[in-house]
Amino acid sequence: MPVRGTLKRLGGACAVAVFSLSFIFSPVQAQAEPGFERWVKSFRATAVKSGVSGRTFDRAFRGVTSVDAEVLEKAQTQPEFSAPVWDYFDNRVHEDSIANGRAMARKYKAWLDRIEARFGVDRHILLAIWSMESNYGEILKNDKVMRSVVRSLSTLAYADKRRAKFARTQLIAALKILQTGDIDESHLQGSWAGAMGHTQFIPTSYQAYAVDMDGNGKRDIWNSVPDALATAANLLRKNGWQSGRTWGYEVALPSGGGKFPGGSLSLSKWQSLGVTRASGKPFPYPSDKAELKALDGRDGPAFLMTKNFFVLKRYNNADKYALAVGLLADQIAGYGPLVQDWQRPFTKLSFAEKMELQKRLYESGYYEGKFDGKIGSGSRQAIMSFQQRSGLTPDGHPSMEVLKSLRRQ
Repeated sequence: MPVRGTLKRLGGACAVAVFSLSFIFSPVQAQAEPGFERWVKSFRATAVKSGVSGRTFDRAFRGVTSVDAEVLEKAQTQPEFSAPVWDYFDNRVHEDSIANGRAMARKYKAWLDRIEARFGVDRHILLAIWSMESNYGEILKNDKVMRSVVRSLSTLAYADKRRAKFARTQLIAALKILQTGDIDESHLQGSWAGAMGHTQFIPTSYQAYAVDMDGNGKRDIWNSVPDALATAANLLRKNGWQSGRTWGYEVALPSGGGKFPGGSLSLSKWQSLGVTRASGKPFPYPSDKAELKALDGRDGPAFLMTKNFFVLKRYNNADKYALAVGLLADQIAGYGPLVQDWQRPFTKLSFAEKMELQKRLYESGYYEGKFDGKIGSGSRQAIMSFQQRSGLTPDGHPSMEVLKSLRRQ
């Protein structure tokens, strides 16, 4: 979602989505709240002054009489800033997301050819963003997950002091989107923070970058995959995407420790300091500037990030997010996994083994969620409960040790 960092700092230029598959909850049905209804009435005048017709406003707020408590709950945590490094990447860059990305590359090849030619953004980057934002559109099919953008944003504007200004701005933009006729109010659905469509754009970013790629007269990022992918490509291009260049390189650091200079240096300068590509290959554009990042410490994987990495951060202002997009894109394109893996405090499971873990936890009475291979709070709590009863350290990690113990049950 462009840009999740906006919610953290209430700033930034290109906010899109604010969720990366993190808005899994169902709407709360609540009774009418007089305070909220008074706020809506007063906000109507603000919206009208901003160019929203009274008719559009009244249509959009029909039936919206209370805040959504779960929106306020979800607003407290963003996984880009809270999840451990290995946990964040394991839940996003895995066998299933890679295989589905390759399948979507085949299915939408003709459209991806056209989008790539028009915007100059690599198709695998767009597919990775699509995966990160909505699991290739699967989230949009879940009525228990999607919620009214108008209700979500009005909830934040009314009840969340930190995000009130941001939410008011986005709410005005959402109302103007309705007014254009690109979508109607019954289909203006999104995440807890108002991120919309396959590629999770917040309303102001939709206004700035939305594209009618399929030519039907509407910029429909909710129902048209070509429109959604082209919109993401348009954002990246307008924020400086360098066509034909990568987002960065996994690198090997020289032994012996020592500090490296901060900031951006040419790749040839980094090489002179002993930083080389982990693959052993040369840097193809040694004059390109790059910045060194090691999200998991010196013993974890390290990367030299080029300009396109920072363009990805205009979509979502988190290093983890931009790196996950880059790594997933590379693997969809057929490149191998990391040479130096993340430092997990346990033996990693494959995606299929994670689903088996969830199934066995369910069969043992510890888990009630989906067998989707994604280890969220429900899975971790189930693992901890099993570990406690089995005399294991209750760390909640989806480890091979836990799976083997379950298999012995």
